[in-house]
Amino acid sequence: MIAVGEIDIGNTQRDAAAIAGVGHTEYSKNSGVTTLTLAIRAVQAALADAGLSQHDVDGVACHRVGDSVDPALVAQALGVRDLRFVRDVFGGGSSCIAPLDAAATAVATGQARCVVVWRALNGRSGVQMAGAASNPALSADAQYWLPYLHASAPQQFAMFARMYMHKHGLTAEDLGRVAIAQRAHAALNPRAMMRRPITMDDYLGSRWIAEPLRLLDCCQQNDAAVALVVTSTARARDLRRTPVTITATAFGGGGQLASNHRSDPTVSGAHAMAPRLYAAAGLGPDEIDLAELYDAFTPLVPLQLEAYGFCKRGEAGHMIREGAVRLGGVLPINTHGGHLSEGYVHGLNHVAEAVLQLRHDCGERQVPGAEVALSTAQPGVNSGLTGAVILKRAA
Repeated sequence: MIAVGEIDIGNTQRDAAAIAGVGHTEYSKNSGVTTLTLAIRAVQAALADAGLSQHDVDGVACHRVGDSVDPALVAQALGVRDLRFVRDVFGGGSSCIAPLDAAATAVATGQARCVVVWRALNGRSGVQMAGAASNPALSADAQYWLPYLHASAPQQFAMFARMYMHKHGLTAEDLGRVAIAQRAHAALNPRAMMRRPITMDDYLGSRWIAEPLRLLDCCQQNDAAVALVVTSTARARDLRRTPVTITATAFGGGGQLASNHRSDPTVSGAHAMAPRLYAAAGLGPDEIDLAELYDAFTPLVPLQLEAYGFCKRGEAGHMIREGAVRLGGVLPINTHGGHLSEGYVHGLNHVAEAVLQLRHDCGERQVPGAEVALSTAQPGVNSGLTGAVILKRAA
């Protein structure tokens, strides 16, 4: 959604579509099934959650990076009789909001009545997105990385993390507090892969992956699928669950680490995009009750606290030290444990958690009275794209 002059184009679709159902598969190290099977299982779970069936579906949308099933095949396997809308987005975590935005737009404009959105991957037992053995042709920046054997995602994000820590005085202990807080949240989440609480000694004692990133700074690698059911807000009110409306989405350009042409590489695409998101939603950061922030690596959390206006630049470390991001704090983040502890479904599990929080379905980890949530894509660090969505509990 963008604004042109004084006209906010995003307002025309604000809260017109809603997420009516959420579905998960098990998070595992080896699913033993194809990504088609994972997708079908998650979609069927989401439809059952909404009180719908596959015969209600007339649209499909997903994102993938050559590591998952064609959405048209999912539609066929579901037995969709009249497929009216298909969106197949190329991209990983930076693109995770795009299929949700497409589904909401399709519903709001009458292209489809019920669109299922999913991400399915065998990221541990099958194809690992952006692993060192993945196709370097996916990024033009590979020409700068490969001569130095600088190919994996942890290596690339380690360079950003070092710059960010140096510029803003962020310490290893600050990153550790992110990992510890999210593990504490995961301990309350039966789906989470990693539920054992961790201490600062555990964090500092975890092995190096690519300095300054330790093992506990890095997300899980797993097999899993997550799905959402998107329909009109009016229709969702007649279904099984409390509707969660899609209030606004926004997208922005990121930058590759080696060739991003940014004067300050620690400023992400999310910094420029966030004002457009809030303008489209008609609210500000002080009205967000919880945030599910993309956390492939711990440094992305303080970066986004600043980018989305929850604190000033350079103050995220203080916010984290004060406990603001924990359950019971002023802005609980990654209440399911995030990618660090629940599992890595490239941002869509963050949207799913936001929906469950706004439905007040999260049990021990519930944020009391949650009404508005932010869920983000990878913030545009080492990537050409970012995005985010603001969701509301329907009145």
